[in-house]
Amino acid sequence: MEPQQPMTVALAGNPNVGKSTLFNALTGKHQHTGNWAGKTVGSAQGMCTWKGRRFLLVDVPGCYSLTPHSAEEAAARDFLCFGGIAAAIIVCDATCLERSVRLALQVLEAVPRAVVCVNLLDEARRKGITVDLRRLEQRLGVPVAGTAARGREGLDALLEALFSQAPRTPARIVYPTALEDAAGLLEGPLASICAGRVPVRFAAMRLLCGEAAERAALEKHLSRKALAQPALQNALRAARERLAAAGFPPEKAASAAAAARVRTAHLLCRGVVTCAPGWDRRDRLLDRLFTGRVTGFLCLFLLLLLLFWITMAGANVPSDLLSRGFTALQGVLAQGLSALGVPAGLSSFLLDGVYRVTTWVISVMLPPMAIFFPLFSLLEEFGYLPRVAFNMDRAFQACHACGKQALTMCMGIGCNAVGVMGCRILDSPRERLLAVLTNAFVPCNGRFPTMLALLTMFLSTGASGGAQPAAVALALSAVLAVGVLATLAASWLLSKTLLRGVPSAFVLELPPYRVPQVGKVLANAFLQRTLHVLSRAAAFAAPAGAVLWGLSHVQAGGQPVLLACADALDPIGRALGFDGVVFLSFLLSLPANELFLPVLLMTYTAGGTLMPVGDLSALHALLLSNGWGVQTAVCVLLFSLMHWPCAATCMTIYGETKRVKWLLVAVFLPTLFGAAACLLVHAGFALAAL
Repeated sequence: MEPQQPMTVALAGNPNVGKSTLFNALTGKHQHTGNWAGKTVGSAQGMCTWKGRRFLLVDVPGCYSLTPHSAEEAAARDFLCFGGIAAAIIVCDATCLERSVRLALQVLEAVPRAVVCVNLLDEARRKGITVDLRRLEQRLGVPVAGTAARGREGLDALLEALFSQAPRTPARIVYPTALEDAAGLLEGPLASICAGRVPVRFAAMRLLCGEAAERAALEKHLSRKALAQPALQNALRAARERLAAAGFPPEKAASAAAAARVRTAHLLCRGVVTCAPGWDRRDRLLDRLFTGRVTGFLCLFLLLLLLFWITMAGANVPSDLLSRGFTALQGVLAQGLSALGVPAGLSSFLLDGVYRVTTWVISVMLPPMAIFFPLFSLLEEFGYLPRVAFNMDRAFQACHACGKQALTMCMGIGCNAVGVMGCRILDSPRERLLAVLTNAFVPCNGRFPTMLALLTMFLSTGASGGAQPAAVALALSAVLAVGVLATLAASWLLSKTLLRGVPSAFVLELPPYRVPQVGKVLANAFLQRTLHVLSRAAAFAAPAGAVLWGLSHVQAGGQPVLLACADALDPIGRALGFDGVVFLSFLLSLPANELFLPVLLMTYTAGGTLMPVGDLSALHALLLSNGWGVQTAVCVLLFSLMHWPCAATCMTIYGETKRVKWLLVAVFLPTLFGAAACLLVHAGFALAAL
């Protein structure tokens, strides 16, 4: 006998109600979560077993309504309404219950079996908010369970409610009588068409009150031919005539349906939620500080400065220790290979090429990432990042973009590919494309090592090659500010040329401030972000080291191929304020930006080996001996900030846009901005020298 297929259960809810945290708690998976709306930009799936019962849990993107305003909300709607799911867990926010219940009422219309999960009870208790779960259950007509997913509170009760066989009579949205009567005219013709795939009443209301996209979704999933049957079309005309006669033309019918959902949710929640006096006083005070016209930007700058300072101050020592350890290990490995009789050429290939480049990447990247990502995650969990979007909205609006783009920029700081995927949270297709095409202006983690090394060396006033962490942090904050300004300028340029249009209304939920679970957040940030990015970089570094070693040892015209390529590119590099070696290094680091420094050093020391990672003074001396100065460092810094995205990001851009045209724009736009900045710096230094 074949094993029974596990039933599919959808995890639905508004953004930022703890769906992903609940998903992780139930399945044991580790989907990245964050305290801001729209963090889940795709669906995650995981198996769950409870008392011998197995089911597939699907975490769909958060949405506020089954009337979608973005691609993510449309995907959530399609899965919940037409995905053939067996049941749904509707996650509600205990601190903002009425808003969550509006969505719950819509899901109850579309899904035959559901349980309501009132999450974030721990936050509600801290704020003095009490939810009467039993009264809510009586009014909704479906099982209700209270949970605090972060602390795994109430999970057994939730699963017990999910598998309960008690009779369910879900609460219905109380539509105006005219809408109910009109929908009744459609139920007969729709009964055979729906055939158990979607509830008849749900389909009738969508045909009468839904927007064009909703009607198109019905045609797609229920067959356009079936919906075009004369009996249904005649009933639909009669229903619309009856609605028009009652004062509900199509545009008013949709508004009346939305108002009915709001009104029904309000009545259901009356008397269910009790709030203590001054329960939101703390959040209001913090919002005055973090979202004030002056204090908001001041706090943003100071927080970035503090973040970078801690990263700089903390990364130097472990980076040096790793460098020394890898260097010592290389000596041991060299002796081992020699004892085994490995030829000198092969030993050099393995150690000076593959091993040295890979360990360089690890030594340079691991310490700052292990500090920066966890600290950034703490800000995210605290609920600060949506306030950044709120503060930046005015500037983005002036560029005909949307403030939500700031959130995708924050995601891009970790990885531009992730930032591009995160652009799905923007409602408007035009603004989504704007964010995709400009995400590379924000430096990803792969560019930070280059920036940090250059700033550390060339901000130094001594011969040691080091600078004070505070000075480096201040300079790095300024570089990031340049990236933000370039993003705004590029967004304005695109809005005036290829992507003309007006910005959409800015709607973004500001989540409550939360006290982060420090240990859990730090551990997850290290495992999910730091090690993920590091493993990707190391995977590219190993073959790159092999290629670089080969190019530096194969001769062409009496010199290594690597130097021959650099010489050919030298005119381009000189025009941009550096040299051909630098430009070649940027080209060869296309697979991963982390490869820039290893490629640069391998080229400058063609035929040799990389120096120890932590020895910035030696690196500084090497760069100076190859004609570098402050002008060169500034130009390299700006071009590192603004140039083509890495290969993984390019693939993601094409996957999101499905157009080669937009991929080319995403490649050339930041590159042209970077080239223009370098030319300006080059010209400025030339004028200063006169």
